[in-house]
Amino acid sequence: MLNNGIEVIIKTINTDIIIIGAGAAGMMAAHFCGLDGKSVHLLDHNTQVGRKILISGGGKCNFTNTSIEFDNFISQNPHFCKSALSRYTAFNFIKLVEKHKIEYEERKDHQLFCIHSSKDIVNMLQKECSASGVEIIKDTDVELVEVLSKKEPKKLNYLLKGSREYLKKSETFEAKTESLIVATGALSIPTLGGSDFGYKLAKQFSLPLVKPTAGLVPFMFSDSTKDFCASLSGVSHKVNASCNNKTFSEDILFTHRGLSGPVILQISNYWKLGDSLKINLLPEKIASDYIKEIKTNNPKQLLKSILTPLMPKALVAELEILLWNDFKSKPIGEWPNIQIEKIGNLLNNWTLKPAATEGYRTAEVTLGGVNTDYISSKTMEVKNQRGLYFIGEVLDVTGHLGGFNFQWAWASAYVAGNDI
Repeated sequence: MLNNGIEVIIKTINTDIIIIGAGAAGMMAAHFCGLDGKSVHLLDHNTQVGRKILISGGGKCNFTNTSIEFDNFISQNPHFCKSALSRYTAFNFIKLVEKHKIEYEERKDHQLFCIHSSKDIVNMLQKECSASGVEIIKDTDVELVEVLSKKEPKKLNYLLKGSREYLKKSETFEAKTESLIVATGALSIPTLGGSDFGYKLAKQFSLPLVKPTAGLVPFMFSDSTKDFCASLSGVSHKVNASCNNKTFSEDILFTHRGLSGPVILQISNYWKLGDSLKINLLPEKIASDYIKEIKTNNPKQLLKSILTPLMPKALVAELEILLWNDFKSKPIGEWPNIQIEKIGNLLNNWTLKPAATEGYRTAEVTLGGVNTDYISSKTMEVKNQRGLYFIGEVLDVTGHLGGFNFQWAWASAYVAGNDI
């Protein structure tokens, strides 16, 4: 049948399991679901599977972390993630990686990365899906999900309707399935397919959401801090960043919009609009005591010379203009101690007030999501809707930077895939 020159094909699918979303969690779940011979269809609206995996870790995919602690995860219910993470550990995933002879390396803080490319992980998952008999259908938009029957609790059937367009062909489909797994991710990085589809589906089944917000995301400023950061764009330095009783120690990166880098991404998960942020530019020293010691031992030094060995030269130059411009030509021996203490305190407690984050456009994850009080922590199945599962980022579970979100994807996929 032709419609405006486009061939229209109507397709009907009857299957045991449908998984919506061919990202990390979706592909992993498909692999496990297919192991015992069930028919599995994996649907995705992108032209390419695993797109967020491909860009992760600078193209090397920080696929897990060998030091998983439950405190590395944020959720309204902090206990929810424990069962899945205990049953499918980082070492289980490493075993899978090694089975496929993927070369990897451990970097700081127990983070594991591919040596060659993130494509190795995507290819591995595709091979596992293929070996399990999973059919992957790309370029597919699911437009309707309905429950067909509520008569037999163990035989709840779902009807999905949707469409796809490819090579001047338009295909509409109807699919019936016993079990439905929602692995659609969330709102982060919409250019790679981030969407609210999973949230809409949750609302359809009366599942409340914990308010979603952008997580692991850079900060922007609207005051003079913006110009300060822009003048240092590209400069990085190890600092401590604190907000709401949380502190992280990592590199900060100055950008033309504000602040980024690992330490900022980490602390952004704990920041709310209106909160201040404290940056310790010299985390290994009490700045005022250190400067006073130099004043005693080498009074002819300028403060710029004292600080340059401890932080990037460009940062010291900008701090000089901002904090001690009137004293820049005075040897430290001529500085009153009260002035040294003032500058030292600013170096150890630089307080900033971000105007906003960069939002979902650059956020690595989405905080919040489907309220886990309505989900079984042992199976990821909706408690009052048999046969419906939510896994991965769509749930209100968010990991710290460092491979934790991937491990949550693998673990939640494992428990769902082994329950069906």
